[in-house]
Amino acid sequence: MYVILVYDIVAKKKLDKELKEKMYVILVYDIGERRVGKMLKLCRKYLNWIQNSVFEGEITEVKMEELKIKAKGIMEMDIDSLIIFQTRQEKWLEKVIVGRERSTLDNII
Repeated sequence: MYVILVYDIVAKKKLDKELKEKMYVILVYDIGERRVGKMLKLCRKYLNWIQNSVFEGEITEVKMEELKIKAKGIMEMDIDSLIIFQTRQEKWLEKVIVGRERSTLDNII
């Protein structure tokens, strides 16, 4: 009984850590005009808006799945598209901006 309890505690801690680990994503959508407002509002709840139909930020796997499920509820699957680029950390990407950056991210502490 003690061994099972210890195993359950270790397994729960591992699962908790995995659920809290964040990944860095870039999300892009192409969606019909009537649904754009809803998709914009949804994506802004989870990620940082950086340009028309483009978002970036850190998000947990659970929150990413939640976002995808809600997005599918807005989308017309045969017409609209949602593209997600994901990596473990932002440091693995180099961001180059040519021209004016639409949205700068300020960290307020």
